[in-house]
Amino acid sequence: MSIDRIVMAFAGSIILLSLALSQLHNINWLWLTAFVGFNVLQSAFTGFCPLAMILKKLGAKPGQAFA
Repeated sequence: MSIDRIVMAFAGSIILLSLALSQLHNINWLWLTAFVGFNVLQSAFTGFCPLAMILKKLGAKPGQAFA
């Protein structure tokens, strides 16, 4: 699996998890959703993604977006 797919799967998982936690526990979990959404948006424009950098150092196969 490429870095691009791992990053998108991780972001989607965190968003869904925080949405579920906001319904089950506390609405403040939506701040995590906002943070992840903002990070995905800024990485689309800047190409900077902390998770992609970590995955690259761990030896994951680069994709097109985070080469």
